[in-house]
Amino acid sequence: MAKVSQAKRDQLRELCCKEACEYSPRKFNFNDIIPHILHLYGSCATARDFEIYAPDASFEDPLMCAKGVKQIKSAFYSLSKVFSESRIVEYSIEENVISPGKQEILIDNKQHYKFLGKDIDVISLIKLYIVDGKVVRHEDWWNKKPLLSKETVKLPLFGRLVEMTRRGSMLATHAMMRFGKDPTV
Repeated sequence: MAKVSQAKRDQLRELCCKEACEYSPRKFNFNDIIPHILHLYGSCATARDFEIYAPDASFEDPLMCAKGVKQIKSAFYSLSKVFSESRIVEYSIEENVISPGKQEILIDNKQHYKFLGKDIDVISLIKLYIVDGKVVRHEDWWNKKPLLSKETVKLPLFGRLVEMTRRGSMLATHAMMRFGKDPTV
């Protein structure tokens, strides 16, 4: 059995302590999520694209407020039922680290839709809040304006009415989209 000198043991102990103190978990990379977001908005999402969401994640845009992955699936699967085309055509990304394990991704983008033969382009800011590599909150701000709610309007009663309308819209969509079931191939 080889003998290890006291100096070598001290050096190994110092190295182990230093590595333990300098531990930093793998930095989240937005490239892990962006392809899935492009699929969602491009009406070509698969069940795998929704794996980016935490089970209790939320999605909000001016028309809907979805809670949980099944409702989020219904919201995005409904795009192909409403629009003959949908996709993000231009985008830039900013990633902000909020704290260890928590990031915010801002996607400044232009979305293109075709509805009844008419082209519709929407300037949008997609805000993704990430915790431990999973999206916990997904907001889509059309025209880069914050979503209307009881906290963002001057008349809280109006904000509450807007929130209820968005929830009702989501529940109707969720029922029509078979409660978030993945389409069969």
